[in-house]
Amino acid sequence: MGLEKQYSEGYADNNGVQIFYHDHGPADGEPILLVHGLGAQLVHWPEHLIDFLKKHNYRPITYDNRDVGLSTRFVGKPAFVLDYVKYFLRLPLKSEYTIDNMAEDGIKLLDSLGIEKAHILGTSMGGMIAQIISSQYSERVKSLTLIASTASTPSPLNAPTREVRELMMQRSKNPNASVEEVYEREVKIVTLIGMEGRIVDTPEFREDTFKNFKRAADGSGYARQMLAILASKNRLQKVKEIKASTLIIHGEHDPMIDVKNAYTMHKLIPQSSLEIIPGMRHLIEPEVLEMFEEKLLHHLKLCSQLDE
Repeated sequence: MGLEKQYSEGYADNNGVQIFYHDHGPADGEPILLVHGLGAQLVHWPEHLIDFLKKHNYRPITYDNRDVGLSTRFVGKPAFVLDYVKYFLRLPLKSEYTIDNMAEDGIKLLDSLGIEKAHILGTSMGGMIAQIISSQYSERVKSLTLIASTASTPSPLNAPTREVRELMMQRSKNPNASVEEVYEREVKIVTLIGMEGRIVDTPEFREDTFKNFKRAADGSGYARQMLAILASKNRLQKVKEIKASTLIIHGEHDPMIDVKNAYTMHKLIPQSSLEIIPGMRHLIEPEVLEMFEEKLLHHLKLCSQLDE
């Protein structure tokens, strides 16, 4: 079967919310649903990771979470600073959707593709979504992989570093930034949360940023997704219900979600293993990609054997 016949794209429906996806094939590969993080589009997954999974006969399925990329956009304009203050004062927050709704999007996508059971991999906010999928729809999950994620919600003692918070706030307050403003902001944030010492401002990074901006220039979904995180309850009790074998991968120096969150999840999730990657911050960078892929493949193969 040619590569062009293995790949498909389209929309899955969840009560009127349209979720755009790429099914990378092969059709006879073991499905693995890749759930991305805050504000990230499906095109942000490393191509090397997609090719690696296909090479080992896995079937990667990537998608735009609601409110980003080509999936359904919402229209509310969160008062992000005020909402953040309300959150820390423990006042009620209203969001247009929750992390639970986003987990349901993933299940509806699997339904639309006729997939009964899949490996689930989530990074950052995608890990939060993956926790809900794995705890509430356990019969659909072959294995779970959580990357740079947390079962907690932000708090003064468990929040991104000040520099990261400031850039997140800027992005939330300026959803209609120009492509040059977006590029400047992306260079700053990746410098902070990517590998230490990485030179980010390169022609390749500029080209990718401009291409992704052209695909979906509206950045307003970022603030609404952040509000969904704040409005959702923590999952510290929920993750205890996860039955799937779980691999937790976290960067040793993550400035977005502190590594202590990985240790907490490892204690709470019954069948979990923990891998702390030296030198890694929040992103899966080229410098650690091969190490990450090796650990992921070992986990997937072991879970596939147990599922037979």
